[in-house]
Amino acid sequence: MHQRQFARQLRQHMTDAERLLWRLLRAHRLGGQKFRRQQPLGPYVVDFLHFGARLVVELDGGQHNGSHHDERRDAWLRAQGYTVLRFWNDDVLIRADDVMSAIWAALDAPPTMRTN
Repeated sequence: MHQRQFARQLRQHMTDAERLLWRLLRAHRLGGQKFRRQQPLGPYVVDFLHFGARLVVELDGGQHNGSHHDERRDAWLRAQGYTVLRFWNDDVLIRADDVMSAIWAALDAPPTMRTN
């Protein structure tokens, strides 16, 4: 399956946490910032992406615990100049305000001050 088709399939089958976060990020709802969801980026499809800030937001379920694939993916994204924020699905579902605050702080930080 091609990346664009895979991304389209992911958009059609989002987790509850992804749906909630997308509701909070879409349509410039976070301070006018534009995010994309399930966006192909190099060899990967990232959950949420802010191109201008070079910010990737990933949501993880239990299957991601200690994933070496995620470590390689994050290293590649950082090498391309992206900041990667990872949250557990439960964080979004239970503490959405905290997640949004962390995303806002990452957007507001100067690029050299962002944590990867």
